[in-house]
Amino acid sequence: MVKKLVLYRDYSIIKLGGEFMKRHNTVKVVLLTLAVFLLLSWILPAAYFQSSYVSQGRVQMGLFDIANYPVTAIQYFGYIAIYVLVVGAFYGVLNQISAYRVLLDRIVNKFKNHSMFAISIIMILFAVITSICGLNYALLLFFPFVISLIILMGYDKIVALLVTVGSVCVGLMGTTLAYNNTSILNNFLGIDVYNQIIAKIVILVLGLVVLIFNVSLYIKKMPKKSKNSESLIESYVPNEVKVKDGKQVKIWPLVLILDLILILMILSFISWTSLFDIDLFDNVTSAVTGFKIGGFAIFGKLLGTVNAFGNWTLTELSLCILLATVILALIYKVKFDKLIQGLIDGGKEALQPAVIMVLIYTGLVLVTYHPFQLVIYKAILDITKGFNVFTASIVALLSSIFNGDPMYTFNSVIPYLTSIITDKKVYSVIWIVFQGIYGFAMLIAPTSIVLMGTLSYLNVSFKDWLKNIWKIALEILVLLLIIFTILVLI
Repeated sequence: MVKKLVLYRDYSIIKLGGEFMKRHNTVKVVLLTLAVFLLLSWILPAAYFQSSYVSQGRVQMGLFDIANYPVTAIQYFGYIAIYVLVVGAFYGVLNQISAYRVLLDRIVNKFKNHSMFAISIIMILFAVITSICGLNYALLLFFPFVISLIILMGYDKIVALLVTVGSVCVGLMGTTLAYNNTSILNNFLGIDVYNQIIAKIVILVLGLVVLIFNVSLYIKKMPKKSKNSESLIESYVPNEVKVKDGKQVKIWPLVLILDLILILMILSFISWTSLFDIDLFDNVTSAVTGFKIGGFAIFGKLLGTVNAFGNWTLTELSLCILLATVILALIYKVKFDKLIQGLIDGGKEALQPAVIMVLIYTGLVLVTYHPFQLVIYKAILDITKGFNVFTASIVALLSSIFNGDPMYTFNSVIPYLTSIITDKKVYSVIWIVFQGIYGFAMLIAPTSIVLMGTLSYLNVSFKDWLKNIWKIALEILVLLLIIFTILVLI
């Protein structure tokens, strides 16, 4: 009897250990990636480009750097982790509001027989908004909402990932006017944002076609109601609403707030001055903050330092989301204790994705302070003379994986690339290659903020994701290479 009890307890420990490892798989993958970067700093020599290629010898990462680099990552990129925590807190409060579940149910019922149409519309919206506005991180706000819809429709986590992460990555591949994602490319290559706009739109459209087609195929192969649909609903969808005394729950205030946040995102992240030479928002902001009553700048003091639309970051957006959270709590009469509890519970759910993002940016700090990557790029680019689509694509893929962030990705190699490729006729193609491959890489890279954060939220292992995505990724890569080759030939 004692032996059986001991065996049962040991089995439980093993089972719990397995669940723990599964739950923290994304953390493990990111840590292994950091370990690889660390080893490369010891194996490879370092080099940087400043007017010319400068070799530094080996610049190894030391023991105390392990503690210092996360701190540096928080100092420079902590606002992204804070944004994720704010998003978590937002949904923690939404789960206290009955209108949220009512809204989800109404949307699902409305598209009950046309779920693929609804999913396609969502993917198109996410991709186009990312392409035009560069809201690849900001759109994380709507990921839990869309994921809940997809799960209520009876689909699994892979569908949820393809719809959210997949569409954002396609939007990155086919970036058109998102100045915040492409300013480095524009500046170093001397390319106007409208250059090759047709090619960018083609990549965006064909990428969406490939993604939607594959999602449709995946859905057809799976049962309408997956075996674990009930447990998924329990984990990622707020509890069903019990209507008392036949009272109807008003959803219009929630819909209005969500719509206003989305509109605010779009307006505040489009670079109006750089793209359209529109200084309206700059003038309005100056007028509002400078407005005085009796010599006192009332709005300037109340608002503090505020950027005009077109210059916003996730920091300003985080504040707006917190204000929206409080407004919704007041409208739907959420008690103060429940409001605080919702904020805490939501923040806890978002804690691991936020930690993962800090770790990913720790890797960025590592490869920046120990610049071994340029040595790799030089070796690959030296294989061919002049511009070559395939070697350039390999370099673009590696730089995307090493850096994760688009600004640092392009900055790590483009200055050197333009020093060895002086034919400016191909610069517009280089722009397309690096932006396209960056978006593709964010679909499969362990340093992809959007991917790894969403995998963590959905508790999907990186291995399972690659197992389900590799065919789609291969199709997209082949599509990109064909388009790159055609652009070179013409």
